[in-house]
Amino acid sequence: MICHFILYVRDQELSAKFYHQTLGNEPSLNVPGMTEFKLENNCILGLMPEKGIKRLLGDAIQDPEKTNGIARAELYFQVLEPQGFIDRAVKAGARILSPLEKRNWGHEAGYIADPDGHVVAFARPI
Repeated sequence: MICHFILYVRDQELSAKFYHQTLGNEPSLNVPGMTEFKLENNCILGLMPEKGIKRLLGDAIQDPEKTNGIARAELYFQVLEPQGFIDRAVKAGARILSPLEKRNWGHEAGYIADPDGHVVAFARPI
């Protein structure tokens, strides 16, 4: 099984640059309508323009352009050095939602908002 997590983004180019700088890797695909970053063996982060998903699904979904910036899910990355990812994200334009700190579920985690308001966490077990 290959798992794709696809975020609907206002500006594909801006978001691609943000995730390239934050994750520290090149996109494996970057064409009009989709940018992809391979995260692990069978896990891919995709970035699709809001207009693209609306065109694809039409009236079956609420227009993502009208809900931009509303957090409805999060990406939770377990990494060796979460502060480095947080620092790169902030430098790339993220807003810190909660600094890196020990959490009661046994991780040290920090939360940021990407340029579209998606919640992204970087964490490591403690």
